[in-house]
Amino acid sequence: MKTSDIIASAGVIILLIAFLLNLTNKLSAQNKAYSLMNFIGAGTCCYASFMVNFYPFVVLEGVWAFVALISLFRVPRGTSV
Repeated sequence: MKTSDIIASAGVIILLIAFLLNLTNKLSAQNKAYSLMNFIGAGTCCYASFMVNFYPFVVLEGVWAFVALISLFRVPRGTSV
């Protein structure tokens, strides 16, 4: 197994765990941990895709990681900074 396979597998596992926890109502999509898991998992998958020059997934996972990063710093409605 190549290094890129190991890195991609770790990222996918993180993403799937976040998804499973959300589906089983153990972790809300509004929870910062959920966004952090999505950021780390997608970022890891993005890097692994870059390692193998598979650019469609670099874009997909890069955008996914970026959106997850934005959600980490989002201020909930009805609150002030």
